Amino acid sequence: MTELAADAGTGDLGTVEQAMATYRTELTGYCYRMLGSSFDAEDAVQETMVRAWKSFDKFEGRSSVRSWLYRIATNVCLTSLDGRNRRARPMDFGGPGQPEVSQLGDPRGEATWLQPMPDALVVPEDGDPAELAVARESIRLAFVAALQHLPAKQRAVLILREVLQWSAAEAAELLGTTVAGVNSALQRARATMSELDTGRGDVLGEQDQELLDRYADAFQRYDIEAMVALLHEDAVLSMPPYPLWLTGIEHIRTWWEGPGAACAGSRLVPVRVNGMPGFCQYRRSTTGSGHDAWAVQVLEFADGRLVGFNSFLEVASWFPMFGLPLRLEEGAPDPVPAPVLKAS
Repeated sequence: MTELAADAGTGDLGTVEQAMATYRTELTGYCYRMLGSSFDAEDAVQETMVRAWKSFDKFEGRSSVRSWLYRIATNVCLTSLDGRNRRARPMDFGGPGQPEVSQLGDPRGEATWLQPMPDALVVPEDGDPAELAVARESIRLAFVAALQHLPAKQRAVLILREVLQWSAAEAAELLGTTVAGVNSALQRARATMSELDTGRGDVLGEQDQELLDRYADAFQRYDIEAMVALLHEDAVLSMPPYPLWLTGIEHIRTWWEGPGAACAGSRLVPVRVNGMPGFCQYRRSTTGSGHDAWAVQVLEFADGRLVGFNSFLEVASWFPMFGLPLRLEEGAPDPVPAPVLKAS
């Protein structure tokens, strides 16, 4: 780190370019936690890099390149958040609905929703196991959704201090405030987070592969009884961009037997998303043979049961983020996915 700072201070543009590539993944994760949007996070990181290049001649190496980039990224995010409503989940807009198609409701705009994020864009491929575990924990849907309830600067403080493990002094320098100000903001942020459900869903390990295999097998056969057997009694089903959400085994069963029946014959490609196992779902084409991209499924499990079935339906941009096509031809093999679970 000090070598990077020293080299940058001597005007070594190549070193800064290397640093930008080195920190792109963690910066994307930081911006995603701040903004709740995979698309906005990528845009924010791109803007950070542009600003870094433009201001390179003003960088004097008094801090590390990493700190410098985080300062720029924080300013980009704070500007982006100014005047915006927080991104949310369907469960934030009222009570659960009834499983009839007539109550699906009109889709809400993209800016309404917390978005899914591929692990590959925000979690390094290798590194300290404890740090990787924190990186995955802190991009879970429930945690990122809770972050959106915090004022922007409290959000930045909590992420810097508790996710990235920066000291109060480092966070204060980055945010242009005092250590006392950082500590006060952190205390308020912790109090808010403690009132919210940030723990929904376990982080699964290799031993849970059988559970995932059972789910994928049941869904692709569209065996409703086998799927229902995996549900927790308090399971929740949601389908952004629609505000409708359902809870409870019987309501979810009714949905799967009714409106959801069009998913029979789907193909699932396993992915890592939001620190959890998930699937990109291809549904049988309504215009001919083959399968079309339909949903990114982000699953939340607890105590060996499915507690969250989050089906994100606006897929035209999300499937390419996972490196997946928007259509599978009849008889074509599944795209080669990244492993659903990585060894710790």
